[in-house]
Amino acid sequence: MSITLTFELNDRDLEHFTRVMEASRKAAESKTPEQIVESAGALLVEAQKAQVPDFIAQRLLQLDDMIAMVRDTGWSLPDEDRQRVLAALAYFADPKDVIPDNVEVLGFLDDAIMIELCVRELRHELDAYEDFCDFRQHEAQRRGVEPATVGHADWLEDRRAELVERMHTRRERDFGVGYGGSSGYGPARSYNNRAWRPGGFRFR
Repeated sequence: MSITLTFELNDRDLEHFTRVMEASRKAAESKTPEQIVESAGALLVEAQKAQVPDFIAQRLLQLDDMIAMVRDTGWSLPDEDRQRVLAALAYFADPKDVIPDNVEVLGFLDDAIMIELCVRELRHELDAYEDFCDFRQHEAQRRGVEPATVGHADWLEDRRAELVERMHTRRERDFGVGYGGSSGYGPARSYNNRAWRPGGFRFR
């Protein structure tokens, strides 16, 4: 038997999490990009060992996507966009948690909320990256190669440049406006048939 719980964070609640995120970003200023990504990845390793609810696992997959965007040599984000993703990941490099991760079932709830806030900031980056991964998977299979071995292939460059340009255009158009489809408030993504990306988190 399962139960459904719905809760809403009001502006005051969101302000609290925003303050926590800003404090984490300040604390991470002394860290290198590699350290930030490694710390965020360590959170996923710990979560993989735990039994987390599906709604938290879905958010952790989105964190995995954010990490993959930085690590993916084929995607190769422009520096300014890469810094935006790293700034979002900075919270996960801070060992101070609102809810300790070792709390049974809900230990990663605060992380899920933070991921939701990051997804709101990076919705166009995530949309573009997902389309890139889908294109790479399809084209690699058509060419008879493994997506994981493609790297920065010439045949990917035009599509990558097109998607980065689309990402910038949509971000400028929607600057400061609402929630995008990539956030948990829009239509849910399907994680059952994800195209390859350099990530490690999986549903149990």
